[in-house]
Amino acid sequence: MDTIYNDFVIRFANVNGSGSASANGMFAKALFRMGIPVATRNIFPSNIQGLPTWFEVRVSEQGYLGRREGVDIMVAMNAETLVEDVASVKPGGYLVYDNSKPLAKTLRRDDINEIGIPIATLLLTEFTDPKQRSLFKNITYLGALAGLLNIEFEVITGMVATQYKGKDALIAPNIHALEIGRDYAYQYLSAPLPLQVRRSNSLGDKIMLDGNMAAGLGSIYGGATVCAWYPITPSTSVAEAFEQHANKLRIDKATGQKKFAIIQAEDELAAIGIVIGAAWNGARSFTATSGPGVSLMSEFLGLAYFAELPAVLWDIQRAGPSTGMPTRTQQSDVLAAAYASHGDTKHPLLFPADPKECFDFAALALDLADRLQTPIIVLSDLELGMNDNLSDPLEWDDERRYDRGKVLDAQALDDLEVFGRYLDVDGDGIGYRTLPGTHPDKGGFFTRGTSRDEFAAYTENPEAYQRNMERLLKKWQTAATLIPRAEISQNGCNGGVLYFGTTALPMPEALDLLAPEGIQLDTCRVRGFPFGEEVVNFINEHEFVFVVEQNRDGQMRKLLINEHDFDPHKLVSITYYAGLSISADFIQQSIADYYQQHKLARLTEVQS
Repeated sequence: MDTIYNDFVIRFANVNGSGSASANGMFAKALFRMGIPVATRNIFPSNIQGLPTWFEVRVSEQGYLGRREGVDIMVAMNAETLVEDVASVKPGGYLVYDNSKPLAKTLRRDDINEIGIPIATLLLTEFTDPKQRSLFKNITYLGALAGLLNIEFEVITGMVATQYKGKDALIAPNIHALEIGRDYAYQYLSAPLPLQVRRSNSLGDKIMLDGNMAAGLGSIYGGATVCAWYPITPSTSVAEAFEQHANKLRIDKATGQKKFAIIQAEDELAAIGIVIGAAWNGARSFTATSGPGVSLMSEFLGLAYFAELPAVLWDIQRAGPSTGMPTRTQQSDVLAAAYASHGDTKHPLLFPADPKECFDFAALALDLADRLQTPIIVLSDLELGMNDNLSDPLEWDDERRYDRGKVLDAQALDDLEVFGRYLDVDGDGIGYRTLPGTHPDKGGFFTRGTSRDEFAAYTENPEAYQRNMERLLKKWQTAATLIPRAEISQNGCNGGVLYFGTTALPMPEALDLLAPEGIQLDTCRVRGFPFGEEVVNFINEHEFVFVVEQNRDGQMRKLLINEHDFDPHKLVSITYYAGLSISADFIQQSIADYYQQHKLARLTEVQS
């Protein structure tokens, strides 16, 4: 059998709270340090301890980072999930398990390879402490995998030394547990397997980090000094990352004084209220939440929209509605975020697809909020936010200056004959604002959520209200020119595919899978809302466009139709909403089925 290098999916089945996370993470990072492209997915329960958890690593020399159906190697360490774990292994794949107790006959499959390792028995004679035996099970199977897959052993031992630096007493026993597993693989198993890894140079200068960490750091670089939040999975680590970085980068070295404020509010409504209040006072501020939090924040988001106050909200989407599946991913808040609050309300949205865009969009969102004087909502998701992802290096131009928008200082107020907070002086729908205390006599106005005229005076005059609403619509049109443009690739195809956020991860592989079937599509990755002219033109120029998204109701498709009155038959929904990330196989099969059902011509047929 020919050896296959750097191309497989491995899944670890464990019990939540068993200490497996660190061993599984080391496996992925060891391959990364060998220069091999990897993508990780942590599938964990929403309780603290005791329920099943899975950790999946996609290994791909070609750099495919999306989820793929089926498992090539299953490391089954949870007896309660053995039935489904065994069933998930692809024919010809490998089942790695602890055979200190024999595998039930009902679980055996003739079309897969069983690799039994008596982990519990091996550790029984090596470690007297029962707690150590339990914890070292994970390290032992990691050592066995090093032998089975030909992982460079010094890479893994080096990671152990790094991880336990400062706790030197733990280094030697962990390395010993690794050696136990590796030595058993070499002595009693057919190691290495025909499925192996080898050092590669496919990574270039890529780094590995999660989107929430990048978002927190990007907020620091973007000038945020206030973060208000209420804990909710999967967004909590955005605020934690901001605090972690702020404690390093926002401390006055001379006095030790903190130059930031992070406030854990009593609920999500209070959190967005603090953000709006801080922004009204001139601070750059943001919050992070998930779908349930967006629902609670809607009232204040409407206030910020109508009173025209900057605010940045990170929505790390999860599976809803209601509590839904808190630790599963989705893209199901698109409509809720776009039109959050009652009345005619619209909010600009940003759709990052990788950690670098999380970093870039964190700073951009703060600029846009100030420039447009409105809430900006960044729609990430659990897939991007909480998993380690490959990314281009984060970059920052030290010459960059923050765009604070139309803020009048004391000199500008002295030079003005008349100040009207909601006057459209420049024709872009955006008025000039002042910050509290700017001038002793000029520039004051009353900030309210009720109707007012151009000079912020309360009024219920129908004409004044209508003028204000029309000006806000003009500001929306200005926003369309400032939102990041879509990434478009056109090769003259009659069909296209439109996607956003983490649906970008499986898309290159899906397109490669479709090509041998004679199916080629132009592509459009939407990066923001309101949609730019390039998105509208892309749809208009194609006979049909597949809209790929991770929700049940095709929310992006509905948003496109609602905003631009496209023919609904032209936009074809490809939706996945089971809580895992959408796979390349699912996209490929859905599109191929549509071609088959509608008898659409394929490239090979056209050429013949």
